[in-house]
Amino acid sequence: MKIKQTIVENNLTEAFLQGDFGIEKESLRVDKEGKLALTDHPSGFGSRSYHPYIQTDFSESQLELITSAVDSISETYRWMAALHDVAWRTLPEDEWMWPFSMPGKLPSDDQIPIVKVEEEHQILYREELARKYGKRKQMISGIHINYGFSDRFLRALYEAAETTETFQDFSNAVHMKLARNFIRYRWLLTYMLGASPHAEPDFYSVKGEKVEPPEQYVRSLRNSPYGYHNTQDVQVSYASVEEYASDIQRMTQEGLLSEEREFYGSARVRGASQVKDLVANGIKYVEFRSIDVDPFDPFGLSVESLRFIHMFLLLLVWMEDEDSSLEKLTLGNEMNERTAMESPFSISQYQEEGERLLREMEEMASVIGADQESMESIRRAQTLMEHPEQTKAARLVDLMREESYLELGSRLASAYKQTALEKPFLLRGFENMEMSTQLLLFDALQKGIKVKILDEQDQFLRLSHQNHVEYVKNGNMTAKDTYIAPLIMENKTVTKKVLAEHGFVVPGGAEYISAADAKADYWKFEHKKIVVKPKSTNYGVGISVFKEPAARESFEEAVELAFQEDDAILVEEYAPGTEYRFFVLNGKTEAVLLRIPANVTGDGKQSVKELVEQKNQDPLRGENHRAPLEKIALGEIEQLMLRAQGLDVNSIPEPGQKVYLRENSNISTGGDSIDFTDQMHDSYKKIAAQITEVVGAKVSGVDLIIPDYTQPSTEENPGYTAIEANFNPAMHMHAYVYEGKGRRLTKGILNMLFPELYEVRN
Repeated sequence: MKIKQTIVENNLTEAFLQGDFGIEKESLRVDKEGKLALTDHPSGFGSRSYHPYIQTDFSESQLELITSAVDSISETYRWMAALHDVAWRTLPEDEWMWPFSMPGKLPSDDQIPIVKVEEEHQILYREELARKYGKRKQMISGIHINYGFSDRFLRALYEAAETTETFQDFSNAVHMKLARNFIRYRWLLTYMLGASPHAEPDFYSVKGEKVEPPEQYVRSLRNSPYGYHNTQDVQVSYASVEEYASDIQRMTQEGLLSEEREFYGSARVRGASQVKDLVANGIKYVEFRSIDVDPFDPFGLSVESLRFIHMFLLLLVWMEDEDSSLEKLTLGNEMNERTAMESPFSISQYQEEGERLLREMEEMASVIGADQESMESIRRAQTLMEHPEQTKAARLVDLMREESYLELGSRLASAYKQTALEKPFLLRGFENMEMSTQLLLFDALQKGIKVKILDEQDQFLRLSHQNHVEYVKNGNMTAKDTYIAPLIMENKTVTKKVLAEHGFVVPGGAEYISAADAKADYWKFEHKKIVVKPKSTNYGVGISVFKEPAARESFEEAVELAFQEDDAILVEEYAPGTEYRFFVLNGKTEAVLLRIPANVTGDGKQSVKELVEQKNQDPLRGENHRAPLEKIALGEIEQLMLRAQGLDVNSIPEPGQKVYLRENSNISTGGDSIDFTDQMHDSYKKIAAQITEVVGAKVSGVDLIIPDYTQPSTEENPGYTAIEANFNPAMHMHAYVYEGKGRRLTKGILNMLFPELYEVRN
């Protein structure tokens, strides 16, 4: 099969670069000293019986993070970032993910906990593994790369090859070549990426018997004879998928393998739960299992390493080597073990072959048009071939000469966890998405609800559990709402009329589609307290509030500001009292927020501008709705507000003097958020829920003006004015508040969409 020639002659280089990537990463849970955590798998992760992203491996203490198959390296890496954020923030405060492949401090064998699951056969299988290999070897963790060529490439290659075999047989042959060449040449990855030079003394005990440790640091204990491998009598052919399946089935029947999945080949062909079905259904991808956890990367595998691995895998199919003999596989295993046992500082004994492979890889990358980052990863590998002291294993040894293995592991784990906790309102990898969507994504991944991003820019997600599918836009817009609901809430005039028809108290006012007409009606509002705002907008943009009658100049300026945001504006009577945001979800008010307009408090020394800059340093404040609180601006509206108080940005307020920079209290314009859910009288919570029902919504942000929240609303004395009902209300401002208790409303959204998960399995 002359794949290289066929690719070049038929212009398939672009398709050759495409594939499906997935990562499985194992990590031990440990305490701050690197000792194995003996606690149960955290319940916050949901049930392992259905969780697609977060599982356990052999032990209850061994997390396994699993990405879905995606079509690019950058996409794979950001899912790994997101899953690590979920894992770090869900772990107990006193637990960490160990950053090495080799374990830290292990307890006695009888204390190492086998996974606790409902399926008895899963426990029996692991008990057999413990008996056969010992528990300590089960504590070795690693990275598995799942890779398969795109169907588009394989079909194009098949048609160009003009072969008489079926497409499935052809596809199987390509993947089998990939798998067996990986076994033959994987020593190069062990040299480049090996990162397990050391294990603690208590690791060197197999089923209670002491094993002599290596005399020196090595490149990769995990890939060495000290690692977790099948016994030597387990030999599987990679000549064809039929022989591969037949060998595994035979050894299972003979008892060499307790189950088919006990075959731990460094490359396993995948596509079915049972190997016999691989013959019928074909290979979908290959699982590569020999990558050490990279302690220098917070997610265990760097983007650069992943790009190099991709180029390496492509080379394995690009090269002419078609030898499918067992002798070739045996040689590959021997070379890998010898490489793993080399000193991290020594030149590879296979340097000549390594340099040849890297030259071929560079030539291939140039021909197929690999991106600059991939080319750089190859050049970096060429440097490492000549300078072993720069490899990961050597760098680790250098660090361990300054601090112990346990100290180093604990320091790295602590640093990675701290970074993940610094901004818990962001989900790394998806920081460009809207804040509420990030929180929903986090909760879905944590719970085990499958997520597919249909349109990232439009914040459109597909959520699924088993056969149940839901679509969500912008974090809380779902099929549970009526179609007309957001249209009603978007139009503030219609909202007011609908609410007034149902007996709710709303402010009087007028609507304008012309700035000239609005300004001409100044006489109507000259002696009134008013609010000027765009007719259909969100986030409080373009709103001006006058608690005292406005001068003509200020009124006209407010009109112009409102028209900058919309083609129509409203001028409404100002309702006295305090404005509260009621978040209504599925017929119930779940959160109430007091939003205090953007403000600073004087200290007698700093100017308003300096006080704003100081307050904006709060880590909860950001820009463009990428943080729970928005940074305070000093734009036209804020300066207009200052002038009304006889101040400007350079004024120095007196100590304790509170200076307001906005009349509207939106968090999106720099306001402070104070949770008021427990303090608010229930009568107003019911009114907000009734308003949401009237407009036909399951989710709404209802804004009520209430003079005294402690006094109940009655028919004779309603005690409120309904300002508006908002579709797609922000949820992040309730989750991370300036003061009070945060409310994780995104979990309520998932509960509404997938009640079967929360009612049965919580």
